[in-house]
Amino acid sequence: MTDSPALPAVNREWHLVTRPVGWPKPEDFALVEAEVPTPGDGQVLVRNLYVSVDPYMRGRMSAAKSYAAPYELGKVMQGGAVGEVVASNAEGFAAGDHVLHFFGWREYAALDAKNAVKVDPDAAPLSTYLGVLGMTGLTAYAGLLRTASFKEGDSVFVSGAAGAVGSQVGQIARLKGASRVIGSAGSDEKVKLLLDEYGFDAAFNYKNGPVSEQLRAAAPDGVDVYFDNVGGDHLEAAIGSLNLNGRIAICGAISVYNNTEPAPGPKNLARLIQTRGRIEGFLVGDHYDLQPQFVEEVGPWVRSGELKYRETVVEGIENNLEAFLGVLRGDNTGKMIVKL
Repeated sequence: MTDSPALPAVNREWHLVTRPVGWPKPEDFALVEAEVPTPGDGQVLVRNLYVSVDPYMRGRMSAAKSYAAPYELGKVMQGGAVGEVVASNAEGFAAGDHVLHFFGWREYAALDAKNAVKVDPDAAPLSTYLGVLGMTGLTAYAGLLRTASFKEGDSVFVSGAAGAVGSQVGQIARLKGASRVIGSAGSDEKVKLLLDEYGFDAAFNYKNGPVSEQLRAAAPDGVDVYFDNVGGDHLEAAIGSLNLNGRIAICGAISVYNNTEPAPGPKNLARLIQTRGRIEGFLVGDHYDLQPQFVEEVGPWVRSGELKYRETVVEGIENNLEAFLGVLRGDNTGKMIVKL
């Protein structure tokens, strides 16, 4: 086994202690001290350097059946993380390697080496492997190009456009020849960011008036593609502005994640008959075959500065929960990341 110098005695990790009803509360969680694990045969021990907090994690806190198993009560939660291998019991991995894995919400993780992917800290900052070059970026790429069947000349509307996924969707659409890119966001500051930094053609603050009216003003000729991160009134507005043969890719519905009663669906679904429109949900996990193509195409855009990204970085494992709650509130600009 290869390892690096002495490890601390304590590993701090976040446990789910109660399933939240409505908005998660701090008392639904506990920061617990545990022993630093020892890697078994075929495993590596990783000191996490950056961990990801994402909206989908709210769904895993519920016991309801979904595409991912619920978090277990009294057990450490999971999420994307990038870290340094500090001990290896696995062929092909050595102390000092940097890896991407799915055992976040803790300081140290012992995991099967087959569940770790080596990443190069010299090719891009480590944090980007959780965002712009990681699952976040692939979500944007696959949802826009495959699920929504984007083609050059399309007019594209993105909700939650200042977020980690939305900001990439809009920029990829622009770089691949969209005729018009429109975004919605929750503050005037974020609207300015969309226009000035990310190159959107139009953007609006959804808190400033009915979404349907603001979208019609921003996209007078309608939209061919809607990338939905929000659901609710945004989805209804997009259906109302959808052009003939328009496509809607459903990535998320953060506006209803904490509802205790079912949210009403769009009232104008019949319009899809007139427009021959299509709505399709997708999960990034079904599209990992695109990962090499994604990195090959998007990596150079990131390195050249053609595709810009923002990160909201919170320091310390003790602030992991607050960072997650911040994502649900929309506090972040770009990808929310916790630096340990």
